[in-house]
Amino acid sequence: MIRLFNVYYPIRSLILLAGEALVVWSSFLLGTVLQYREDSYLVLNFEYGYYKILIVTIAVLLFSHWFDLYNPAHFNEKGELYFRLLLVPGVLALSLAAVGYVFPHSLPGNNSALIGLVILTFALFGWRSAYSWLAQQPYLREKVYVLGSGDRAQRLVHGLRSRAELGIEVVGWNGDTTANRESVASHLMEVIPQQKIRRVIVAMPDRRGTLPVQELLQLRLHGVKVEEATSWLEKISGRIEVDQLHPSWLIFAEGFRFSAGFMILRRALSLVASAVLLLIVLPVVPFVMLAIKLDSAGPILYRQKRVGRGGVTFTCYKFRTMRRDAEADSGPTWAGDDDPRITRTGRFLRTVRLDEIPQLWCVLKGDMAFVGPRPERPEFIAWLSQELPYYSIRHAVRPGITGWAQVRYPYGNTLEDAKEKLQYDLYYIKNASIGLDLLIMFQTIKIVLLGRGAQ
Repeated sequence: MIRLFNVYYPIRSLILLAGEALVVWSSFLLGTVLQYREDSYLVLNFEYGYYKILIVTIAVLLFSHWFDLYNPAHFNEKGELYFRLLLVPGVLALSLAAVGYVFPHSLPGNNSALIGLVILTFALFGWRSAYSWLAQQPYLREKVYVLGSGDRAQRLVHGLRSRAELGIEVVGWNGDTTANRESVASHLMEVIPQQKIRRVIVAMPDRRGTLPVQELLQLRLHGVKVEEATSWLEKISGRIEVDQLHPSWLIFAEGFRFSAGFMILRRALSLVASAVLLLIVLPVVPFVMLAIKLDSAGPILYRQKRVGRGGVTFTCYKFRTMRRDAEADSGPTWAGDDDPRITRTGRFLRTVRLDEIPQLWCVLKGDMAFVGPRPERPEFIAWLSQELPYYSIRHAVRPGITGWAQVRYPYGNTLEDAKEKLQYDLYYIKNASIGLDLLIMFQTIKIVLLGRGAQ
C-alpha cells in the first residue's frame, strides 16, 4: 500500500485511477487528431487543446468518483459497475453540450469532442475489463501469513481476504487458540518456505510465552517482512481499533505530530474554508431563517454546550431543526431514525447540511476547526469516557464541522456507533495533516451533494 495525504491506498487502486486518466486523455486526444488531421498540431498547441483535454479528463474522473466507480465495494458487482460506468459518458455528454452552448469556444470544435466521447465509451469498458482480468491473476498477488488467533486475527484475515484490491492472499493462518509456542513455531517454519511467503503479520492477543521470537527473527533475517496487526488494521480500515490496543503502540507509533507550524497552517485553512463557504451560502440564509420561523414556534438558532479542545466547553450554534421542547421530558438524547422531534424544515436542513451553517461562526471564533472530530455534549462525555478507552484523546485537537469519522461512517446514536467513530477520530488525530484535511473536505462535498449520512 502507498501512503498519500496520510491515508493508505492500495497500489492497484492507484493503478486503476492512473490508467483511467490515461484512457480519457488518449480518447479525446485521438478524437482531435482524427478530426483535424494535419491541423491537429495547431489546435492542440495554439488553441489550448491540451488544456481543454486536461479539464475534460479531470471532469471524467470526478464523475467516476461521484458514481463510486473507485469504491472497491462495487468492484465485484459487475452489472451495477458497468451500468455506473455507462453513466459517466452520458453525464459527460450533457455537460459538454451545456458548456459548449454557453461557451462555444471553450471546447475543441468540428465535433472532435463527440468523436472523443465515442472512443472513450468503448475504451472505458475495455480498460475496466482488462483491469479486472489482471487483478485476478495469482502471480500478481502477495502471499501473507497471519500469526494469531481470536477475534482480532479473524477481523484481519477477513479484511485481507474480502478486499481484492489489496492484492493479498492469506495462505497461512494460525487460528488455533489452544496452540502452544512450539506448535506455532513449527507450523510457521513449515509453511513459510513451502508457500514462498514474504510477509508475516502478528495478531496474537497474548504474546507472553506463545510468540515464537527466535523463529520470527530468523525469518526477518532471511528477508521475510514481520509486521504488527494493529498497523495493518489501521491501513485497511482507516481507523485505529481500541480493542486490545496497548498504550505503548500509541506512544511509539509514528504520527501525533502537532508542531506550531502545522497548527498555524491548519488554523489558516479552517479560516479560509469557513470564510469561502460562508460567502457561498450567505444568499440562502434568509430563506432558511424564514422557513424555520414559519414551520414551528421557537428561536431560529439553537445554542448548545459542546466540549472542545483540551476539554474546554464552548457554545455551539446551529439552525434549529427540532421543536422547541424537544428535550423537555427526555433530557439530553441523541437523535434517532425518524425522530418525531425533528420538524419538517429541520429534516430537510439536516439532509442538505444547511443546519451546520452557524457553526462557521464557531470556526471563525476559534472554538472549532473546519475539519476535526465532531464536538460532543458534556452530558455524554463522562459516560463515553468511562465506556470507551482513549476517548479523551479526541480533545487533543479542535473539533470540526466535518471530519474523518463523518466521511467514513454514517450517523449513529448508540454506544457502538460512538466507538466506531472514536476509532476513526483516533486515526485522524494520529495522521493529521493539511493533505488529509483537504481530502476530507473533498469527500465532504460528495457526501453533502448526495445527502449521505444525514440525521
